[in-house]
Amino acid sequence: MEKVVRVALDAMGGDNAPREIVLGAVEALQAAEDIRILLVGQEEVLKKELTALSYDPERLTVVNATEVIEMAEPPVNAIRKKKDSSIVVGMKLVRDKEADAFVSAGSTGAVLVGGQLLIGRIRGIDRPPLAPLIPTENGVSLLVDCGANVDARAEHLLQFAEMGSIYMKYVMGVQDPKVAIVNVGAEEEKGNALVKETFPLLKASKQIHFVGSIEAREIPHGGADVIVCEAFTGNVILKLYEGVAATFLSAVKEGLMSTLRSKLGALLIKSALKKTLKNFDAAQYGGAPMLGLNGLVVKTHGSAKANEVKNTVLQCRTFIQQDINGKIRENLKQAVQKTEEGE
Repeated sequence: MEKVVRVALDAMGGDNAPREIVLGAVEALQAAEDIRILLVGQEEVLKKELTALSYDPERLTVVNATEVIEMAEPPVNAIRKKKDSSIVVGMKLVRDKEADAFVSAGSTGAVLVGGQLLIGRIRGIDRPPLAPLIPTENGVSLLVDCGANVDARAEHLLQFAEMGSIYMKYVMGVQDPKVAIVNVGAEEEKGNALVKETFPLLKASKQIHFVGSIEAREIPHGGADVIVCEAFTGNVILKLYEGVAATFLSAVKEGLMSTLRSKLGALLIKSALKKTLKNFDAAQYGGAPMLGLNGLVVKTHGSAKANEVKNTVLQCRTFIQQDINGKIRENLKQAVQKTEEGE
């Protein structure tokens, strides 16, 4: 059996907490025997939720945290003042090596701030990015950054690309992942100042397989495995992606239910349609890891239900067992060596 992975799970964060978070934790335990869950939150509430579920008590522990950080709270103040919140307590478990990973569907700002203040960056990493998987025609691509660094510099984007490549190779099994930078055209000379400054750095890097620029319309076609941009652009892409997907799904359902003939047709294509649409369901891919921290922090959707929580926990398992942080540190070491050698 692989190493047992200990995941601290914020049971109080998100729109569907604590019920769906607790259920997702139990489903994760059922899906893999080498996982242990530290369920962080208000003890009495969580134990009440667990009474209706069947699980191995040796592999699930409730860790009491009396406070909850709300979505609208200023992140820095919340992290500093609510020291007994589920987010702070969970992250301290990772910091103190009592857990290997922390997962939350709660306040994105608090998760980002807590990750840097409580767990800290890997030495040599300037800006840890938030990196979700997004569905494409060819499977999935990693969008990095989608929310952590709106004022990133060219050297930060280079690190995003290198860490994203490691993630896609070892977590998602993509050999020699293709890296592209988001741009307004395919030509090298196009783009804003940041893109123009970053492009030659990506092109010169021997740590990645850089394929050039990618326009937004090519992202859903799977034009690259790692999509690099600063967080403002990445967040717009992600939110538009999710909005268009939801609108399209709603329109398809409405169309199929509009007439008797269409309803009969829907019955005929139901199985194939369900299978196709499942490929574009972001919930099956888990959450967005913050790459480059001293421990693993994963932010999942605020609306996450049990299935997404389960998949995020399983995602943590792969990340830890593949030693992604160790590979990021090794990549940094190699980059420094090549710089010293004059490459």
